[in-house]
Amino acid sequence: MKTTNNTVLITGGSAGIGLEIAKLLSENGNKVIITGRNEARLQQAASQLKNASTIVSDVSNAEDVDNLVSQIKTEFPELNMVINNAGRALVYDITQENANAFEKAEDEMLTNYLSIIRLNEKLLPILKTNDQPTIVNVSSVVAFVPGALATYSASKAALHSYTRYLRLVLKDANVNVFELMPPLVNTEFSAPIGGENGVPASFVAEQLLGGLEQDNYEIRVGQTEDIYRLYLSSPENALLAMNQSRTQEVGE
Repeated sequence: MKTTNNTVLITGGSAGIGLEIAKLLSENGNKVIITGRNEARLQQAASQLKNASTIVSDVSNAEDVDNLVSQIKTEFPELNMVINNAGRALVYDITQENANAFEKAEDEMLTNYLSIIRLNEKLLPILKTNDQPTIVNVSSVVAFVPGALATYSASKAALHSYTRYLRLVLKDANVNVFELMPPLVNTEFSAPIGGENGVPASFVAEQLLGGLEQDNYEIRVGQTEDIYRLYLSSPENALLAMNQSRTQEVGE
C-alpha cells in the first residue's frame, strides 16, 4: 500500500513507538493526528512533527472515544489509516497474595484489546469511504509466547486473534489490516522491565513503514521473528526462551 498522502490517526502518539511512527509518517508526506491523555505531552510531541494535529483522548474512556470519532468526522473526513498503538502494561507478580490481578488484568484488557475493538468499529464507516483504508493494530512478541507480564501477554494474544479474523472478514471490503509485533523496545513505557536492553523505537517505526510498503500484514520486528519461528517448531522451547531469566532463578 502507499505510505504517502495518507491521513493517519495514531493513538498513544505522544511518546515511544507511537511518536516515532508519527515522525516517520509525517516526514513522508502524510497528515498525522496523534492522541493521548496528557495535553502538554501531546503538544511537546507535535512540536517535533510536520503537518500534525493533536486530540486529547483516552482510548479506554467511552465518552472520550465518542468525542474523538465526532471530531474525526468533522475535521478529518479523509481519514484512511488508524494505528492502534495506545497500550497499558502493569508490572506485578500474579503468584503473590493480594496482587489484585483481576483489576490489573481488567485494566490491561480494556486498553490493549477491548478499546481497539470499539475504536475500529466506530471508525470503519469513515475509513471505508476513503482510498486504501487501513488499520494497524500494535501487538507484541508476547502475543505468541507469554512473558513475565502474564496478563499483558494475554491481552496482546487476544488482540492478535482478533486482528487475524478482522483481516479475513474485511478483505472483500478492501480494508487492509496489519499487525505490528515489536519485541522489547527501549521506551519509557518499557523501562520497568528492562527496556534499555530493547531495540530503538525508531527501528520499529522503520519496520512498520517497510511492512506497509510490502503489504506484509504481520510485521514481526527483530526478536519477534525468532520467537515466532521457535514457537512454530516447539511452543514449549519458545516459552522457556521467552522466560529464560525466570527459569534460571528457579533453578538456582
